[in-house]
Amino acid sequence: MGSGSIRRSGGALFRGVLAASRPKKGTFSDVPTTFCTFTAANRPTAAMTPPAAATAMAATAAEAATAATAAEAGAAAGSGRAARHGVSVRAPLSVRAPLRAAAALAVTGLLASPLLAGTAYADDPKAPAPAKPPAKMSQIGGERLGMPGVQVAPRAGAPKLPGPHALTARSWIVSDADSGKVLAAKNPHWRLAPASTLKMLFADTLLPKFPKDQKYTVKPGDLVGLGEGSSMVGIKENLPYAVHDLWLGVFLRSGNDAVHTLASMNGGVAATVKQMQQHAEDLNANDTHVVTPDGYDAPGQVSSAYDLSLFARSGLRNADFREYCSTVSAQFPGDKGKDGKRGTFGIQNTNRLLSGDYDVKPYPGIAGVKNGSTTNAGSTFTGVAQRGDRKLLVTVMNPEKKEHNEGYREAAKLLDWGFAAADKVDPVGRLVGPRSEDDGTGAEGPHGKGAHENTQAALDGSGSSGTWMSVGIAGGTLALVGAVGLIVHRRRPLPERVRGKGRGRGREQEREREREHSSGE
Repeated sequence: MGSGSIRRSGGALFRGVLAASRPKKGTFSDVPTTFCTFTAANRPTAAMTPPAAATAMAATAAEAATAATAAEAGAAAGSGRAARHGVSVRAPLSVRAPLRAAAALAVTGLLASPLLAGTAYADDPKAPAPAKPPAKMSQIGGERLGMPGVQVAPRAGAPKLPGPHALTARSWIVSDADSGKVLAAKNPHWRLAPASTLKMLFADTLLPKFPKDQKYTVKPGDLVGLGEGSSMVGIKENLPYAVHDLWLGVFLRSGNDAVHTLASMNGGVAATVKQMQQHAEDLNANDTHVVTPDGYDAPGQVSSAYDLSLFARSGLRNADFREYCSTVSAQFPGDKGKDGKRGTFGIQNTNRLLSGDYDVKPYPGIAGVKNGSTTNAGSTFTGVAQRGDRKLLVTVMNPEKKEHNEGYREAAKLLDWGFAAADKVDPVGRLVGPRSEDDGTGAEGPHGKGAHENTQAALDGSGSSGTWMSVGIAGGTLALVGAVGLIVHRRRPLPERVRGKGRGRGREQEREREREHSSGE
């Protein structure tokens, strides 16, 4: 189980896992979430709007061809504005030189990319809202899931969904974790930046590869290439770590240093990204394009609320995944002291519906899964919770309301509505299974079952996530008492020192963090 003791929520008290001892005293670290902007000259950045990215790419292509004119660059920027609104504009081919034509075509190829056309970008917290969702999106899981706007089919007596002032997320979805039925959704296939919720796909891809007790000594090269301002758990070079501890770093602290260490064990970042993309395709998560294994902002990296729910549902079939995503706090290996002995320090889960915060209480029955926040993505969150026999998944992406912990509040509202409405609405779609079981249309797979039946069996079967949920809720009261005690003892944890200064964060977010720190965070 690794070198550190852990404190689990009720969602982790499932069969086959021994109760952990209370964590030792330690300083809980609150690593700021990732905010980034790249500043290299003449190339598109993750913080650029699509027109700005297109203009930067045009400038680079023009410099290489030595023939692009200022007028052509302006035309490319105009095309970018059209692409942002879902219109594909192709640059004119009547240019004076072949090299100029090549540059214009390169810009056109960038603008026509569906990955950029559907992506929400913002270079600061006060930037305008992202472009509207495409008029038609993927219909995997049902025709209505490809339509823009809120989709819900209430019966008589169904509770009303919270209004647009209460649910401001660009995209969200609430579904039944067992059956996969989608109770309601808003733009669930809109391709948006995922932030650290992409780590669910990373974990679902790599968890089966390494035994939990395997040790790995971190090499300096393993931590090269971490984005500036990345969230860290505090990995030290030239020290050994158990795989178990590395996964705690991934799930609790959203540690990009832990992600890169595991990726190095897996053959490197490029190999890991390729495997993640292949796994996403196998899960029918066709909205997802992986660029980084940790979810750090990168041009073209997108996913959707629908796909993130698929990743969570697939991951929850794995007992280790369930353990890590539902762990509230743990002790993490530290550096060696003067006596040569290695100490530990406390880490706490940044999922505020699990661990709580000064302005958010732990959600009753919560058992994971993963949160994220970056400049481009805004706040993202996927969670799973249970009441009685009902288990619900919710994913929220990029609330327009930029208040502290807003993503968690909106997720909690959707869960409340879902538990009240589950038997009083008709499904508007469903979460499909892997390609080996499901083609996305509900047809039977090669083993003679539809994906929803196979997934149901996995969720309800012996030793699977049906058990983890049911047993987990039985211990939910103890978990909440422990979480509340932790919050009372320490309103919010002190910040862990992180690599870089996070220059991509807006001034407003910096001021907010300063206010939080001064109030005892």
